Amino acid sequence: MPELIFDHFIPLTLDAALQVIFLGFIGGTLSGFIGSGGAFFMTPGMMNLGVPGVVAVGSNITHKFGKAMIGSKAHSVMGHVDKKLGIYMLLTAALGIRLAVWINSSLFKSGGDGNGEVGGAAANLYISLVFVCILSIVALSILRDAYRKDKREGGPSTRIADYLGRLKLYPVIHFSVADVSISLWIILIVGLATGFLAGTIGVGGFIGVPAMIYIFGVPTAVAAGTELYLAMFMGAWGAVNYAFEGMVDIRLTMLLYIGSLVGIHVGVYGTKIVKEIYIRQVTGFVILLCVASRGIALPMYLRQLGYLDIDPSFDPYFNGVSKIMLFVAGISGVGLILINVFRAYRQRMQIRETLSFRREEPTGGP
Repeated sequence: MPELIFDHFIPLTLDAALQVIFLGFIGGTLSGFIGSGGAFFMTPGMMNLGVPGVVAVGSNITHKFGKAMIGSKAHSVMGHVDKKLGIYMLLTAALGIRLAVWINSSLFKSGGDGNGEVGGAAANLYISLVFVCILSIVALSILRDAYRKDKREGGPSTRIADYLGRLKLYPVIHFSVADVSISLWIILIVGLATGFLAGTIGVGGFIGVPAMIYIFGVPTAVAAGTELYLAMFMGAWGAVNYAFEGMVDIRLTMLLYIGSLVGIHVGVYGTKIVKEIYIRQVTGFVILLCVASRGIALPMYLRQLGYLDIDPSFDPYFNGVSKIMLFVAGISGVGLILINVFRAYRQRMQIRETLSFRREEPTGGP
């Protein structure tokens, strides 16, 4: 295991604190840009720094509340939040979170005293496997849709939403902001899955956002805003549940806030100037790199549980490569966003200068 272990007794070093802030900035920027909570980057990032997986999830989901509130407000100003849809999804999302917290906590405490290598490795392995399996499917689905040969539609595929709409699974509820009509049963199932994933790995947006887009037929911008609105309540409920289990390190939560509350505004601004298909492409590639990063760490946990007979001295190498891969994913994604933001800003300034120059040109006279 890495030398740096975050818990309630060991001091947090300055170098580690700066890394957590940086994780928050990257996660916040990606959050505002693609509508997820950014936990797909921050949770494994904290695990690479030595934070037990359960504590990483608990601290991140606690941080999710405030950041989602800021992001939701920013999207709401642009008319991208369907509060009615978010509240309906919350009905079962809360149940999913509670179930996930119980499983994670039980695995972590399975080592006897709750702080040993076996219990921590069991929880880390479980969290990592869920992360890899679920987000691989999500990433490949997003990329397949973004790069499909038939681009005449100009937007995400609506085949699933159209099919479910024809089934007429009553009761069907209309949501005016998203301008869609959805079966209550479909909403409840998606809400449960979103809550369970958020409670397990801190990532609910990568079920909620794609489900709203491809299953509900919600526009991408509205799906992103509505997910952040839903994340406020899921974050608050998840924080209460993990805090009750003693799995929240408030220091990590505060450090994540410092970085993410800055980054989320950059990401939200990017959604106004970047094409929708580009958002999906960046999303898919960043998730795949994060999945690869978590996959590299799996042998370390399998060794700690006795399933692999490898030298313990290899653990730092597995963790180091995993950490590098993760930061490559995050920095690449944020870099692409910032390039487009600065490019759009420069073009806007050039247009203003051109218009100003034309107004100042002499009209001439006889």
